[in-house]
Amino acid sequence: MRPLIGITCAWEEERERFYLSDAYVRAVEAAGGLPVPVPCTGAAGAAPWLEVLDGLILSGGGDVDPFYFGEEPLLGCGEVDPRRDAFELELVRGALCRRLPLLGICRGLQVVNIAAGGDIYQDIYRQVPGCLKHRQDAPRWAATHGVEIKAGTRLARLLGAGNLRVNSFHHQAVRRVAPGLVVAACAPDGLIEALEGAGPGFVLGVQWHPEAMWEKDRRFLALFAALVEAGRRYRLART
Repeated sequence: MRPLIGITCAWEEERERFYLSDAYVRAVEAAGGLPVPVPCTGAAGAAPWLEVLDGLILSGGGDVDPFYFGEEPLLGCGEVDPRRDAFELELVRGALCRRLPLLGICRGLQVVNIAAGGDIYQDIYRQVPGCLKHRQDAPRWAATHGVEIKAGTRLARLLGAGNLRVNSFHHQAVRRVAPGLVVAACAPDGLIEALEGAGPGFVLGVQWHPEAMWEKDRRFLALFAALVEAGRRYRLART
């Protein structure tokens, strides 16, 4: 059986529905995994998923409540989803304890860092003077700024060290890196664009959206292929 890769869903309060972009599903399928949408049902609902999944993707979405990193909301902090925040943070903490393979995308990168003990900028345009435009007015598949991937990292093994151009759809970003995570890539303005685990397990987070890029640039499929392969090894190890 193909590795089961859970993908967290967003929640729309007004229409009372969970939703997930098909781009994540297509990427996991193309990488050889079996995509499983994971609805965010509150912190108490996280544990059962850890029993069945072989890998996990934290998808993109809205802002994270600054309560979870010890701050009050500032101007520029946008809409938050209390149920999703509680669920995903609990899910990530459990995944890290179990060494469940984990890929965070955009918001997902930030959630991984907060869950592990780090924090984020609530709004880079107010808190990081001179930062680049990180919310592009271009098709989702289009690369609009560069990132520098650090040599010797897992990310460099997957995408190559040095400069890579990526897409960008965020106004929050990692600030203080959590213990157990290391910086794998930065934008030219110094903002962190990727983190990965310092230990042997598969923990990777990127600030851009590779699920929107891989069909135009196959290099980005390597992130999903690496997660699926880690999920395959994870499944074998627990059987």
